[in-house]
Amino acid sequence: MFKKILIANRGEIACRVIRTARRMGIVTVAGYSEADAEALHVRMADEAVAIGPAPSAQSYLDIKKIVAACRQTGAEAVHPGYGFLSENEDFPAALEKAGIVFIGPAARAIASMGDKIEAKRLAAAAGVATVPGHDGVVASAADAVKIARKIKYPVMLKAAAGGGGKGMRVAAGDAQLKEGFRLASGEAKSAFGDARLFLEKYIEEPRHIEIQVLADAFGNVVHLFERECSIQRRHQKVIEEAPSPLLNAKTRAAMGQAAVSLAKAVDYRSAGTVEFIYDGDRGDFYFLEVNTRLQVEHGVTDDRVVTDRLGVEETPIGGEADLPQGGQVAQSLADLEVPGVVDGGLSTKGSGLLVILLDAGVLVLDVQRRGDSFGEDPGAIAARGG
Repeated sequence: MFKKILIANRGEIACRVIRTARRMGIVTVAGYSEADAEALHVRMADEAVAIGPAPSAQSYLDIKKIVAACRQTGAEAVHPGYGFLSENEDFPAALEKAGIVFIGPAARAIASMGDKIEAKRLAAAAGVATVPGHDGVVASAADAVKIARKIKYPVMLKAAAGGGGKGMRVAAGDAQLKEGFRLASGEAKSAFGDARLFLEKYIEEPRHIEIQVLADAFGNVVHLFERECSIQRRHQKVIEEAPSPLLNAKTRAAMGQAAVSLAKAVDYRSAGTVEFIYDGDRGDFYFLEVNTRLQVEHGVTDDRVVTDRLGVEETPIGGEADLPQGGQVAQSLADLEVPGVVDGGLSTKGSGLLVILLDAGVLVLDVQRRGDSFGEDPGAIAARGG
């Protein structure tokens, strides 16, 4: 068991890790930027260390500064939370080189699951059903049309390095697909520095189901049951609930086992989420992606399964049967939007994310900045309710 860990994050997730670590008798160090010097996670932690100025690139995203902070404070391990460096494979590699433990999956698992094409191949190899389509990079719009005609329209283009709904386009015909290829590849290049696209059959009116998994250092993997996040806006989750009102016991068990099988196949460790799309008409589900970290929605699972594990544990975990389950839990993500020119509608650039957990009442957990356009800190946004 670790004696001291550093949290390389801020806000709700940093506070959550601190509470769990304190319960386990682990000393916590809050790494903070100048803008967060008075933040709640800094006040909660046993120790705090400055890691740079307000811009994330010079603080929470600066690997060298975080390694230096660990050496300065004597932290044996780092918990990345979500966002920032949590899915950057260079981060655990740098920590390992410095003799510091990364509380999360190995760099190779982050890299393989971060590439949507490779993740899909690994899922198929593990016996997990994947959406029908092309299993490689689509080189051009002309190639996309050839593939689409073979697997039949409608189809969906996706960014290989994608996430958050970026680099995705649905097409019902050749002309729409050619234009979609141009737009999706440009968006992917701009958002991820990687223009590669792949193509899948578009599942119409799917349900979006995700399974949270937890894997220890001894090869044990369990799933913490499902969350449903089918209510979305522009591929951004709006409502999360658990358990899903749609799944029957047989499908729930099969989906959970598929998530565990994939996690074992890539030698996964720590907390993560395997996402699926579910075709309610057919009763089939297909692998979508893996998030190699905790998600913003982890609170839904924590409340539902009544667990307090965030991947900190170095002791063996039990099975799903050992986890008591609560009632229905839901979480709302209220996206604050500002006028923009995206598709003639609204742009979320610089918006805040208001996280509300609905169970026995309403709890505002946190407001996180997605950009600097507000000209104020997240606390000021939270104080006025967005």
